[in-house]
Amino acid sequence: MVKILMVVTNQSEIKTGKATGIWLSEFAEAYQAFSKQGYEVVVASPLGGEAPVDPVSVDANTPKEIWDLQKHLSNTVSLDEVSESQFDAIFLPGGHGTMFDLPNNGKLQQLLRHFYESNKIVAAVCHGPAGLVGANLSNGEPLVAGKRVNAFTNLEEEQTGLRPDLPFLLESKIRELGAIYVAAPNWTSHVEIDGNLITGQNPQSTIAVAEAVIKKIGR
Repeated sequence: MVKILMVVTNQSEIKTGKATGIWLSEFAEAYQAFSKQGYEVVVASPLGGEAPVDPVSVDANTPKEIWDLQKHLSNTVSLDEVSESQFDAIFLPGGHGTMFDLPNNGKLQQLLRHFYESNKIVAAVCHGPAGLVGANLSNGEPLVAGKRVNAFTNLEEEQTGLRPDLPFLLESKIRELGAIYVAAPNWTSHVEIDGNLITGQNPQSTIAVAEAVIKKIGR
């Protein structure tokens, strides 16, 4: 059976009184797509336990099937308990929380290096690529260097109004690391595939990223 490791954030605040977390649709749409293929999905986080959902990512119009998938965030596995050898792919959904606890997580950096160098799929969407910015290959080069990469754009970030409270701008950081950053118009679905590295721009790109992972696994 194909096994997917989904890594989510534990960060619940951008600053005191300003909640954040996982953008629910990015987690749920990917989880749904993988489950429909019969894949086993393991949800992990830096600390394990409950992983918070960004309250802004849900409202009265959120489909019930998306709401219901929150149950898989109630008791996540700690990253320290997982090994790359157990999985076929790693997938990082976004939400602004990822900007705080994923970039400097040593275990995640190790996992990403092992996945990539084992020719396994590394995928991320929206702010999920924040988890990639601290990852280096065995030769010391950033994992994203020289590769076509997509993620939440600076222009999209401006529109959220959260830029002053973030530790860095994701597009700018990815460019600094030597990636070939490829952007599409704001809030449109866009995916970049560079070998086994698959990245998407925003929440609208989640299904397309998941489908790209599924297609590559099927080859």
